[in-house]
Amino acid sequence: MSYRAPAWLPGGHLQTIYPATYVAKPPVVYRRERWTSADGDFIDVDFVDGQPGKPLVVLFHGLEGSSNSHYARSLMDALRERGWSGAVPHFRGCSGEANLMPRFYHSGDAAEVEWIVRKLHARAHGPVFAAGVSLGGNALLRWLGESRHGAEIVDAACAVSAPLDLARGGAALSSGFNMLYTRMFLQTLKPKCLAKLERYPGLFDRAALLGARDLYAFDNVVTAPLHGYKDTDDYWHRASARHVLHEITVPTLVLNARNDPFLPGEHLPATASKAVTLEYPEEGGHVGFAVGPFPGRIDWLPRRILDFFDQAAPAATRAPGTAEACEA
Repeated sequence: MSYRAPAWLPGGHLQTIYPATYVAKPPVVYRRERWTSADGDFIDVDFVDGQPGKPLVVLFHGLEGSSNSHYARSLMDALRERGWSGAVPHFRGCSGEANLMPRFYHSGDAAEVEWIVRKLHARAHGPVFAAGVSLGGNALLRWLGESRHGAEIVDAACAVSAPLDLARGGAALSSGFNMLYTRMFLQTLKPKCLAKLERYPGLFDRAALLGARDLYAFDNVVTAPLHGYKDTDDYWHRASARHVLHEITVPTLVLNARNDPFLPGEHLPATASKAVTLEYPEEGGHVGFAVGPFPGRIDWLPRRILDFFDQAAPAATRAPGTAEACEA
């Protein structure tokens, strides 16, 4: 089921902004759980409860995303229709309440993904699938590659619009129209950091934080030092998922539009392990993939994700008629 953008929605920027802000998101009723981490912090996980024995899909959101993001609600709604269960774990500080520890979250947070997936797997009564979007997709791929066969507790995985090369993506977001996205991220990241400084005085340089005008400067002040990296260059290099694509053994779909403003198509990796399907449609923007006549729909992406899971999972785990429904 290849993607084709509607004629009325041209270009990577419109294909990114319009689906996220103007297409109606389906209503989803979540059940929230709060989990305590080993370091005394917490995360909030929002669930859609399906039928016993049916698959569970865990979705890792993007930078400053949440269970309310358009892609999260569209996927969770699709799971509800199938009777599957869904879980959207919030990275620390993204559930509407500040986390307790100095750390936040980052693109290479494989350890956090590991903890969450293993906890979900231990309580699941059916197949477990994992999906990640943007930053969450990169972190998921890092876990899949670093864990290798240890990640086979999930039956299949999908990463959507992941910044596979953080340095190239960071450069793309640091100039021109793309600064719109950078300013949007910094508008929420900076207040969170200022609140954290009140709790932990001296944690990082307040003046440098306030002076950060792009993600390179922000990551240099906050993300890199808080999470064990020397600086932004070290973080962007070591956390990039492109380095581990050849180590992945779980059936995995990597879906990136070539006109994604966050990572231009010329920087997309050309090879990966035989378990990985690289799917690079010409259009779609960053987590956009709107379809249909105006005003459009955002159901193509969940259908593509679930179609991949259908094909990767053993036939016995599929609900009757699942594959046919996805191809309709």
